[in-house]
Amino acid sequence: MADIKRKCVGCGQMKNRNEMIRLTRRNTDGVLIVNPDSKTFGRSAYLCYNHDCIKKSFIKNKLSRVLKVQVPDKLKGQLIDGQY
Repeated sequence: MADIKRKCVGCGQMKNRNEMIRLTRRNTDGVLIVNPDSKTFGRSAYLCYNHDCIKKSFIKNKLSRVLKVQVPDKLKGQLIDGQY
């Protein structure tokens, strides 16, 4: 199976999706979650595990625009603290 590449919202670099954090807005209720196993369906965005990329994704609300949902402060805190 070929490696599937995804673009980081923070830095714009293309990487294998297995090497990135996947954030998904669930189709069922619109809640934004960290989706490590890719079993939840919905609009997704990817971030590098790099702390700088995570911070950059919050500048100018890049992550919110891509996912079309406001990122909760609690989730922002978890990502910045490395709790994914």
